[in-house]
Amino acid sequence: MRIVKVTVYKADIPLVAPFRIALGATEVAENFFVRIDTDEGIHGWGEGSPFPPIVGETQAICLAAARDMARLLIGKDPLDVEARVREISSFLPHNTTARSAFDMALYDILGKAAGLPLYRLFGGSPRELLTDDTIGIDTPAAMAEKAVKFKEEGFHAIKVKLGTTPEEDIERVRRIREAIGEGIPIRVDANQGWDLTAAVEALTGIEGFGVQYCEQPVAAGDLDSMRAVRERARIPIMADESLFDVHDALRLVKEEACDYFNIKLSKSGGLHMALRIAAVAEAARMACMVGCMSETRLALTAAAHLASARPIIRFLDLDSALTHTVDPIVGGMEYGEGGRIILPDGPGLGAEVDPAFLGKCESFTVS
Repeated sequence: MRIVKVTVYKADIPLVAPFRIALGATEVAENFFVRIDTDEGIHGWGEGSPFPPIVGETQAICLAAARDMARLLIGKDPLDVEARVREISSFLPHNTTARSAFDMALYDILGKAAGLPLYRLFGGSPRELLTDDTIGIDTPAAMAEKAVKFKEEGFHAIKVKLGTTPEEDIERVRRIREAIGEGIPIRVDANQGWDLTAAVEALTGIEGFGVQYCEQPVAAGDLDSMRAVRERARIPIMADESLFDVHDALRLVKEEACDYFNIKLSKSGGLHMALRIAAVAEAARMACMVGCMSETRLALTAAAHLASARPIIRFLDLDSALTHTVDPIVGGMEYGEGGRIILPDGPGLGAEVDPAFLGKCESFTVS
C-alpha cells in the first residue's frame, strides 16, 4: 500500500459563544482536516486544532506545515506508522498540532486495513467513558448559572477555568459549589495563570469546595514552582501545558511535580506519542486525563478510542464539540446523556467529514 494523495482543508468553525481562559479568548475554532488516500482505495482522516499560546502554531502555520509533510509522505507505506511518524517528527519536531492530524489519518488507515476500530487496534476494549463539561472564565454569577445548567444536563463532573486573581477565583468556585450543591466534583484549570504564591493562596482557598484536581497552576516550564504548589496545597495537581511528549512525562515523574497527566493529541503530536505517554503513566502509577483543544468530533473520536484502550486514562475532558455551531462529522463518537461518550464500532476512527461541509472549505491537494 502506498500514499498517493493528501488533501488538506481549512476548517473555521464558529463557537456558540466566546470561550475565555487565562491565556486568551476563542470565538472561532480555526481547525484543519487532512485526508490521506492510498493506492488501494483506503483513506484516512485527521484533524488539528491549534491554540497558539500553548502549541505555538496558528492555523496558517499548520496549513503550511501540512503541505510540506504531505510531500514527505507521498509514495510511502501508510501502514508503517512508526516510520512515517518518525519522519514527520524529525522534519518538523515542534509542530505538534500539524503532526497530530497526519498521525491520526495514518492510524485511521491502519485500522481500516486491519478491519478494527482503533481501541481494538490498540489492544483495548469498550468501557464506560464520561466527559465533563467546561465553564470558561466569566463573572462568578454567570459561571454559577452555567454550572447549574450542566448539573441539570446530568454531567458527572464540571471543569472550571480559573487563573485570574486568587480572590476572584476563590469566589468563582465558592459560588459554583453553592449553586450545584454537593456530590458533583469540580475540576479547576488555571492555564498557567498563577505564580507560586497566588497558586497556593487560591488552592488553599478552594480546598473545602470538593475540588478534584487543578490543572497547570503555574507556568509550564517552572517545574520547581509546580512541585512546591503540590507540596503546599492539598488539591492534586495535573500537568497540562508542561506535558508535550514522553520526555516531559519522564521529567515530571522524576521531579515529582504533579499527580496526574493531561494528554492532548494536539500537544503530543498525535496518538503515537500519546500511547507512549500513557505507558510512562502506567509505569509511574499516575492516572491520566485525555483532553482537547477546540476539535470537532473527528479528533475527539480519536482521543476517545485512546481512552477506551488505556484504563490509566481515568478522566475525560472531550467537550469541545458541544461549543460548536456546526457539526461537520458523519459517524464518530456520540454524546449520550450526562456526558456519556459512545464510540463507533466501525474500522479505524469510524468517522468521516461531511462532503457538504468540505465543499465550502478552502483546500489544497498534494499528489
